[in-house]
Amino acid sequence: MTVSAPRPDASTTRRRKAPEGPYHLDDQIGFILRQVSQRHAALFAAGIGDDLTATQWAVLAKLQERGPCSQNRLGRRTAMDAATIKGVVDRLGKRGLIETRPDPEDGRRLEVALSPAGHALAERTAPNALRITEETLAPLDDAERNQLIALLRKLS
Repeated sequence: MTVSAPRPDASTTRRRKAPEGPYHLDDQIGFILRQVSQRHAALFAAGIGDDLTATQWAVLAKLQERGPCSQNRLGRRTAMDAATIKGVVDRLGKRGLIETRPDPEDGRRLEVALSPAGHALAERTAPNALRITEETLAPLDDAERNQLIALLRKLS
């Protein structure tokens, strides 16, 4: 039997002193992340092609990477809530880029999969997506890029 360590509570975690001094919006993490996100979104819109949104690309890329899955699981894998993933799946379906079919494990669910056209589009678009990532991270050297990604994963 494996026993896991107890989760730390507020009394055992290191407390940080509240920052002092005036509040400057330009120094706040949320503001900085929003600026970076806006820059990346502009690069994405200019470079992805094929009239894809970031959420549509995320669905195509994840299905290409992991294969068919339920719409609910696809939403979790792409960090989208139920309403958002439904809308994205509906729009991609209307474009003939994905197909839905009964889930072989549970006939009450639908499984989402790339259509042949969706598979071809994901293959063709992946190099654009890689260039967008490169452009987003261009101001950083390799060590900074790795550190940034590691820190952002820790925060997420």
